[in-house]
Amino acid sequence: MDTIIRKFLRNNRQWACEKRIQDPAYFEKLSLGQQPKALLIACSDSRVSPSLVMGGDLGDLFVHRNIANIVSHADLNLLSVMQYAIEVLGIKHIIIKGHYGCGGVKAAMNNDAIGLIDNWLANIKDVVTAHQEELDAIADESARFNRLVELNVITQLRNVQNSSVYRKAVRDGKELHLHGWVYDFSSGMINVLTPEEGLVPWLVALEEEFTCGCDTAHA
Repeated sequence: MDTIIRKFLRNNRQWACEKRIQDPAYFEKLSLGQQPKALLIACSDSRVSPSLVMGGDLGDLFVHRNIANIVSHADLNLLSVMQYAIEVLGIKHIIIKGHYGCGGVKAAMNNDAIGLIDNWLANIKDVVTAHQEELDAIADESARFNRLVELNVITQLRNVQNSSVYRKAVRDGKELHLHGWVYDFSSGMINVLTPEEGLVPWLVALEEEFTCGCDTAHA
């Protein structure tokens, strides 16, 4: 058997054992049902695991992942996930989480011809076209790439708002909050693109607190 498969299975056994030691009823409680607090729509990139990046526990997030965190009105899988999250699980927060260095966004920006995935990335090429003037004004290629990642997240939030699932939820009087985030590999931090009222001062204080802590730990 491949070494990596053995590693995964061994890690699973160790993790499950540690959880039972910490809380003997942990898995029994999980089996009773789920009550996630948010729906997370993220990229499939192996480096952006939500549970690791956000420190969440099992049951905290209802997750849908695809290449470049796209919300397509033709994607019945995603729309079904969204409807189930809102109507059955009663979630109030929908998070679109992209990440800098996204290969899908890069391929769309460079107009690369890859194959079948080109049809999927056409969604991002539409974002490029819609914001061509702004992107062309950014001379630095890396900065232009980062901005397209952000614009893609913002566009996908609008696609959520324009979906039949979201509009029905609003008509039904459901409370929903949309969040646009971008994960930064260079720092490990999440960049908040759509801060709610009162969040900015709190974020500034939070970043100062943990920047000092990280520097102390690094020293």
